Amino acid sequence: MKFGKVDHPELIDFTIPPDHPETSVVLAKNKTGPENKVYVGCAKWNRQDLKNFYPRGTKDELVYYASQFNSIELNATFYRIFPSEQYQKWYDKTPDGFKFFPKMTNEVSHLRRLNDQVYQTVDRYLEVTSLLKEKLGTIFLQMHNNFNPKNWDRVVRFAEYWPKEFPLAMEFRHTDWFNDEKVAQELYHLLETHGIANALVDTAGRRDLMHMRLTNNEAFVRYVGANHKSDYPRLDDWVGRLTAWQGKGLGNIHFFVHQNMELESPLLSAYFIEKLNKRLGTNLKIPRTLQTPDPQKLF
Repeated sequence: MKFGKVDHPELIDFTIPPDHPETSVVLAKNKTGPENKVYVGCAKWNRQDLKNFYPRGTKDELVYYASQFNSIELNATFYRIFPSEQYQKWYDKTPDGFKFFPKMTNEVSHLRRLNDQVYQTVDRYLEVTSLLKEKLGTIFLQMHNNFNPKNWDRVVRFAEYWPKEFPLAMEFRHTDWFNDEKVAQELYHLLETHGIANALVDTAGRRDLMHMRLTNNEAFVRYVGANHKSDYPRLDDWVGRLTAWQGKGLGNIHFFVHQNMELESPLLSAYFIEKLNKRLGTNLKIPRTLQTPDPQKLF
């Protein structure tokens, strides 16, 4: 994942900004019961991407991955809509309780950019994606970097069209969505009105995407490590922030670990899950890796 990559991560201030003032209001308004729904995973399960993870002789990477993690941010669906048989295979290969958080096809977000022609594609995408049944988590729509507020009407129509039975998170990358306070408030209000999660992206070169504004009872976080020793204290900070949000009523944590070079994502994930279990009292399985997730030894 090259987005937000910098040459010298040691120069970046990775401090998590203070919460947006409305985040506490949203959490109080949408407070759930004491049960936390926590899903942590990587972006893909390919052997060549996840080093130091698959034991020698692993025959089916998804089967093994799903034995170690409870979720995956399914980036493969960004590039194509797979035939229905493929979704059934994914469903059958994963255990009860596992969830997929698939990325919306780029035909909707990048090629047609939410224009009037996307809705037939959306319907086709949802028809096959729904075959994941109870293993379907939040669907994730990531807009192109140059999709700006001039396209506001398209966003409104899309939010109004989206069927509410499918949880949705949206990520906006153009700086004008956040730098203009009026635009930002209108966007947050739209997402909140329609129950759409406002994705948070923690990456080195785009700290403006750490807007810390939740729009429903879901923290959908895309964490991008910099292949640097700072990756671990950054995860410590996230454990602290998520714990604070849980105290304010947060019920859904969906946290996906990336790196600029996907070498140590399982190690970072194992470290994060262990810390999260201790702070939140959750009992997520800590993935087995071929190395020990020790931040002092990995870099």
